[in-house]
Amino acid sequence: MCGICGFTEATERDLPVLKAMCDIMAHRGPDGEGLYIADGIALGHRRLSLIDLKGGSQPMVRRDGSPDSPLSSPEPHGAGEPAAAGEAPTLAAGDWAIVFNGEIYNYRDIAAELAAEGWQLKTSSDTEVLLTGYIAWGEAILDKVRGMFAFAIWNRAERTLFCARDFFGIKPFYYTMQNGQFIFASEIKCILEHPAYERALNREALEQYLSFQFSALPETFFAGIFKLPPAHCLTVRADGSTEMRRFWRPAYDFNDERSFNEAAADIDAAMRESVRYHNVADVEVGSFLSSGIDSSYMAACLAKENPAIKTFTVGFAEYEGERDEVSWAHDLAEQLNIANTSKHITQDEYWEALPLVQWHMDEPSADPSAVALWFVDELASDQVKAVLSGEGADEFFGGYKIYQAPLASGKLDSVPKPLLRAGSAALRKLGLRGANYLERASEEVADWYYTNANGVAFTVEERNRLLKEPTGAPAPQAVVAPAYQEAIDLGLDQATQMQYVDLFHWLVGDILLKTDKMSMAHSLESRVPFLDKRVFEVSATLPLSQRVTPEQTKVALREASTCAIPQDWAQKEKLGFPVPIVHWLRDDANYERVRTWFTGPEAEQFFNTDELMAILDDHRAGADRSRKIFIVWMFLMWYRMYFVERTAPERPHPVRARQRDRA
Repeated sequence: MCGICGFTEATERDLPVLKAMCDIMAHRGPDGEGLYIADGIALGHRRLSLIDLKGGSQPMVRRDGSPDSPLSSPEPHGAGEPAAAGEAPTLAAGDWAIVFNGEIYNYRDIAAELAAEGWQLKTSSDTEVLLTGYIAWGEAILDKVRGMFAFAIWNRAERTLFCARDFFGIKPFYYTMQNGQFIFASEIKCILEHPAYERALNREALEQYLSFQFSALPETFFAGIFKLPPAHCLTVRADGSTEMRRFWRPAYDFNDERSFNEAAADIDAAMRESVRYHNVADVEVGSFLSSGIDSSYMAACLAKENPAIKTFTVGFAEYEGERDEVSWAHDLAEQLNIANTSKHITQDEYWEALPLVQWHMDEPSADPSAVALWFVDELASDQVKAVLSGEGADEFFGGYKIYQAPLASGKLDSVPKPLLRAGSAALRKLGLRGANYLERASEEVADWYYTNANGVAFTVEERNRLLKEPTGAPAPQAVVAPAYQEAIDLGLDQATQMQYVDLFHWLVGDILLKTDKMSMAHSLESRVPFLDKRVFEVSATLPLSQRVTPEQTKVALREASTCAIPQDWAQKEKLGFPVPIVHWLRDDANYERVRTWFTGPEAEQFFNTDELMAILDDHRAGADRSRKIFIVWMFLMWYRMYFVERTAPERPHPVRARQRDRA
């Protein structure tokens, strides 16, 4: 886990620029720094060392493409002695060079395959395996790897830069092309350090953000800076031309013949194998632990591999003494006989962390749980360098209640659609419940569902009233329409279509982005065992009835988890992560806090402030407008830091934790 950056058309005079790009993401890699400039390519790396602590430094160079080619990597600069701005690159030029962010969990298997073909490896690092595998097999290496990755490989002979991002978008990869110069990095703030880029706001990104609560377009909030999509690779040539292609697509093969118990056993086998791979490291690997089955099952599987694991949990002070995340986690930790460290977040701590959360996210994020991740990552980073986290289980195995909507709507298939729409309008006019249910029953899911922001974010009509200068951006349904079309072409039912759309929008745009940015803000690697190719392949064989029923979500996964956690635990209802901002924002002090932002110069620049105040006042009067308030507020906070002040906020004091040792 680390941070990477680089650019083409480089000379040694660009060394201070490369150094500045590395420095601003030092949090991603406090264990070492590497700089490389040769033959027109600049590559930078900040290292968080987890595998081959002594031999895995980057950038890594092979002098030529022969199996016994000498390998070169920089002497690592420790956290206390980073490379100086004027220091010459420490590597001799080679035919191949790589910078890599992530982990290849099956690198030992691939190393054995390379050795069988006569390739000599000089280190025990997954970086060398990835580079050598690419030299040996080209893009076919992507079919062999299991893991999370964003990397760039320079081929001096062909003068090409090959870039790739992992299957599900676990690791970020940003890039821009400025006057024929390709610039890339793990974080946008690195690209902003390059003089070729002049920062400008992408107003369409703002418009879609109001509906999605995250940056939803391929182009980021910074005009001209893009995200490499998951499962895509990009080749950059010397003439400045680029070629992008998709190297992996989800495939589904639902198995209706396999029994429910057999399906659960297959899930359990895949999960245990994935956790075993994700435990590969030369440092200790811990785990998050919450009240949900995802982290509980995962932590229990890890405890089988390593009974001495440490687990970490946060909750909110408002719920202390009640049945909350912390109390549930303590109970399970005692049953599993594992250590658990916990913390209750106070309201003041939450507000204090907000600016840093937005700074590290690079783009505005209105997911309130990102702040909770900030604290649990900080908590874990005091004791371990890597943790397992449960992201991806909902999208793979059908965990969101909204996926039950098509099943409920199916009961009304025989009712004429116009009658359903008329009934919905009547109920809405009378202020009665059921209007949304009837409206959704009258439509296909592609007409109304775009992500989990449905119902809490702004509609097209609302954002047009809110913005002073609407761009005329398409409705959010149009943004996700290509993913729906792929799902329809695959013959997927409507609930599975929703899962598919979330896989390429909600998961990568919200869930995984905050997972990466919040963990790396604390120099912590977050590993996600559910987001494994093999685990996905098993999930893609489950018929809908083994994922979602009208009564239950994650049906087969719950049964699989009973192999590791108690039955009653496995059947617990999904709670999400309850952040108490609804009533926080009704307090006088917080009302004034937000009002200052909603009437400030940034708000005046972009929004009709009377509309903003109407939302704030409605919430104070009792309506729940908390997510809409949060969406606008986080954008304003982010914009001030990145476009007005152009500096990072001060870091708050470390968290105070409470630890319960193993029973």
